[in-house]
Amino acid sequence: MIDSRNETDSPTGPDKVTTDIYPSTDRVLRQASAWRAEGRKAALATVVATWGSSPRPVGSQLAIDETGSMLGSVSGGCIEGAVVTEALEVMEEGRPRLLEFGVSDENAWEVGLACGGSVQVFVEVLD
Repeated sequence: MIDSRNETDSPTGPDKVTTDIYPSTDRVLRQASAWRAEGRKAALATVVATWGSSPRPVGSQLAIDETGSMLGSVSGGCIEGAVVTEALEVMEEGRPRLLEFGVSDENAWEVGLACGGSVQVFVEVLD
């Protein structure tokens, strides 16, 4: 869930909570840019491919900062934890990663991807 309190560009105005479940790509990128402007490390995770049933379409994004704060979604919640963990490592190492999650993987049930499909997520550091 996204809390947009004090979000000046919120359609409902400042100090309001919107019911948007998934923020726009522009909002995700603006947040990542703001973290970078504050001197924080940031990474961007992007859904680059899906097969079968997938909770989020290709192009969906999740921004993550070095503290683990995040905005956006690459799966509707079922793999976000694993993606954040990988993003923190990407920020430390400085090398991008291509992640794949699917029900045929051993860890699919562990990370919560039980929707019957698979998803590839590209995670990169933002400079």
